[in-house]
Amino acid sequence: MSPTVVVLLLLAGLSEAVGRLLPLVARRSGASPSTTVGLLLTGALVEGTVFALWPLTAWTLAELVPPAAPPAGAAPTWTPGLLAPLLLAAVLAFPVLGPLLHLLLLVGVGAGLAGPLAAATGLGWAAAAGCVAVAGIGLGLAVEAVRRLVARIGVDRAAEPVP
Repeated sequence: MSPTVVVLLLLAGLSEAVGRLLPLVARRSGASPSTTVGLLLTGALVEGTVFALWPLTAWTLAELVPPAAPPAGAAPTWTPGLLAPLLLAAVLAFPVLGPLLHLLLLVGVGAGLAGPLAAATGLGWAAAAGCVAVAGIGLGLAVEAVRRLVARIGVDRAAEPVP
């Protein structure tokens, strides 16, 4: 992975984390700046990692499709051209700017990933797009489950009386 792609992935992750964390911080006025920055950096790393895993997860799913021919090439990876719309989608993760537009951009990024995946695996474009969609939804649900678990643990700890 090139340094440009790594920086773009981290920026997309940071933007996604900011979009998800700012409404939470706005509701809790008692959040310290150090806690907020720590959550932002952790969220940026997690979201950036999930974005980086999206093509690899789609590749793995494509290998499981029965009629697939042996892979013709290496797993598709992010390029700056494929990643730029993802960065825009992450910027639009802010709830005020519209979840529907965010979803449409993610679908566009997924469609962009389907072409290289189809070429690398020998699958048709529709099957590759299905693998990309399942991978994206699966990764999104996994991150959302972890987010909710961490939030629940944080609420439970905050509700405990301090001795």
